Amino acid sequence: MAGHPKHWIHHSTKKNDRMNKADDFIQLVKHPVKFRMFLLLKLPSAFFCGVRVKDISPQKATVTVPYKWLSQNPFKSTYFACLAMAAEMSTGLLAMMHTYKGKPAVSMLVVALQATYHKKATGLTSFVCEDGEAISNTIAEAIQTGEGRSIKTRSTGKNEQGELVAEFFIEWSFKAKSNR
Repeated sequence: MAGHPKHWIHHSTKKNDRMNKADDFIQLVKHPVKFRMFLLLKLPSAFFCGVRVKDISPQKATVTVPYKWLSQNPFKSTYFACLAMAAEMSTGLLAMMHTYKGKPAVSMLVVALQATYHKKATGLTSFVCEDGEAISNTIAEAIQTGEGRSIKTRSTGKNEQGELVAEFFIEWSFKAKSNR
């Protein structure tokens, strides 16, 4: 590529590599069997409560949780912990996507959670997180500096009528693992 500085080519190659890994992760999550097996083996409570990925892209993830027998509370609505699982998964999937097959590997951990409940969840609740780019930038900064970095993500849960049911702020911490 004549006329382009080497750093531009390197940056472009790294960006293409990240996008390819994101595409691979998205295909894994959207696979009808593989991701459900992951949930069953690694997050059985989410699997049995009916937490499901509705949509995912590098910028945004949507995760649903139904009101049903396994997700209910005594007040005829979805148990707050089931709502929290769906909200956390909408943010965590974006974090996992942006760390997927990364070199160096990056550890991720929830370090804080804040929730506000606005309405009873009595049907399907969809949680949306649109912080994919900010999460990606935070991970890149953690890798570049070699120091831990954190980000406060937001996930909003709405019912089928589009009414706000709950809002979660989940703080994630990222740190590049050393190659020892």
